[in-house]
Amino acid sequence: MKGGGGRLAQQAAAPLRLESRRFRLLSIVVGCFVFCLVFLLSSRPDATAFDTVSVSPRASFSGARRPAAVKTLRTAGFGGDFHVDIRQQEQGESRGQLRQSVEQSAGDKTATEWVRDTVIVEERSDDAEASEAAEPEDAASNSDDQAAQGAKNKEVHDDAAVTTAAAAATTTAQPAAETTATAPHRPEEKARAAGGQTQSKLQEKEQPAPQQQEERHEPARSGGGDHQHQQPLCDFSDFRSDICDLAGDVRLDANASSFVVVDPSASGDGQSHKVRPYPRKGDETCMSRITELTVRSSSAPGAAAPPRCTAQHAAPAVAFSIGGYTGNIFHDFSDVLVPLYNTAHRYGGDVHLVMANVASWWLVKYDKLLRSLSRHPPLDLAAAAAAGEVHCFRNATVSLRAHKELIIERDRSADGLATPDFTRFVRRALSLPRDAPTRLVVPGTGSNKKPRLLVISRHRTRLLLNLAAVVRAAEEAGFEAVVNESDVGNDISEVGKLINSCDAMVGVHGAGLTNMVFLPPGGVLVQIVPWGGLQWMARADYGDPAEAMGLRYVQYEVGVDESTLKDKFPPGHQIFTNPTGLHKKGFAFIRHTLMDGQDITVDVGRFREVLLQVRNSLAQ
Repeated sequence: MKGGGGRLAQQAAAPLRLESRRFRLLSIVVGCFVFCLVFLLSSRPDATAFDTVSVSPRASFSGARRPAAVKTLRTAGFGGDFHVDIRQQEQGESRGQLRQSVEQSAGDKTATEWVRDTVIVEERSDDAEASEAAEPEDAASNSDDQAAQGAKNKEVHDDAAVTTAAAAATTTAQPAAETTATAPHRPEEKARAAGGQTQSKLQEKEQPAPQQQEERHEPARSGGGDHQHQQPLCDFSDFRSDICDLAGDVRLDANASSFVVVDPSASGDGQSHKVRPYPRKGDETCMSRITELTVRSSSAPGAAAPPRCTAQHAAPAVAFSIGGYTGNIFHDFSDVLVPLYNTAHRYGGDVHLVMANVASWWLVKYDKLLRSLSRHPPLDLAAAAAAGEVHCFRNATVSLRAHKELIIERDRSADGLATPDFTRFVRRALSLPRDAPTRLVVPGTGSNKKPRLLVISRHRTRLLLNLAAVVRAAEEAGFEAVVNESDVGNDISEVGKLINSCDAMVGVHGAGLTNMVFLPPGGVLVQIVPWGGLQWMARADYGDPAEAMGLRYVQYEVGVDESTLKDKFPPGHQIFTNPTGLHKKGFAFIRHTLMDGQDITVDVGRFREVLLQVRNSLAQ
């Protein structure tokens, strides 16, 4: 019985020992699983424990074993955080290669010094960034090869996603032009950006050129499109005129009085401006007479489709108006011809002149000057509109570059032009022969020549009442005196030849003095300034331009006894005691009372002294 009982006990214990061994084996398996799980979670703290991925388990575990792609490094000597890409290439890279890349970026510091001053304050994994930005791949793909390819593509995407704002002064392993600038995505990055600290991504491996190109443009696309970086079509900063410089596919829709710059991006956020192409933009009365042109890009909000071209031009266009105050020779030159030369000279005649507010008589009068600026016939905007024409150019300038009255300032001219260049252009266009005054004494001949003096005679306002006495005084001073009545209908070539034959010119303040542009350099202009504190105006309109043209300038200022104002106002009136105080009444008062409201009888004795000074200056 005892032996039988022992055998029964052994038979009962055998299954228990078998179950115990199974339990220990299961415990070992579970322990290993838990250990592996803890290891994975500790190596990837930002990963979800039971994240569902669209790649195979093999790809997932290989990604989990991959080291962090980006480490944020804080350096003692650089004054900021740096995001360093430490992901190894497929072939594998040594720490020496990483150190070499860092050394190239650290400037004077060696790699060892740079690493010694560096503390790792944050680690980030490519997969963490990819889980936020990348869309899930096809869940049906279970092959290991497809999963590996998907992981590789995500690495490329992660490079662009974690790229941060790179300062221009930061040196990287790539050229500065290839630096990728993006807005910070993480809160701590935004905080550092707000604090003005420099952020840069130092890449351990050099990417292919196409991939770099794609990454450089990606921030612009994510930021709203390249249209944000478009250059302004027009410049409104000048005090005389608004200028629009257009390039590309430029279409003049004459019927709509608009220049359309075709924008291939069609972003819907283009530009649209209204411009009156005449250089008196502060004068509302004048500018109300000027045709308004629209300058816009085809992508402007609510804009119609670009018009189809009816004429293609290889030469550029310059658009301007000959309305406003034209018809007055001063404004013909100061508002149109001088700034037109400054704007169109660069094209050497191969330019289309697009004109608004055209008057045919004006084109006839200045035909030679216009032909010298452009070998193409003028394009009348109104006539083109009536014909429904759309003219297309590669470049166009809307409005003219105007500086001071009758002056081109060399330091402001895009082509380095100056006023003497314009007067030389006028003399050549009109075939005016003289580039210097008369030589009064011819050596070896014993003969003296008289200089010619042109006296401008006005016939409506600011009349020179004792003109005959002035002519006699000029002849007594040794001049050959010539009288000319400036008239708007005079042929410009004939007027130019007459004045170019003279050495000096005299006249009361007014548009007729503009004829000084035909005088030879070195000649003299004498301006008689009416009473009323008009010295500043006389100087700005004719004195400064005369000197800019290379002429000598003399200003004769009228006294009260020489003005007919003494017969219109009582003695002691403010117009005699403080005329400049009346200027606050505005230009209409100045023009009506002080300019058009007086005639002049010069003191011949005092004026003769001025003429003698002019004669002596020419003799020198």
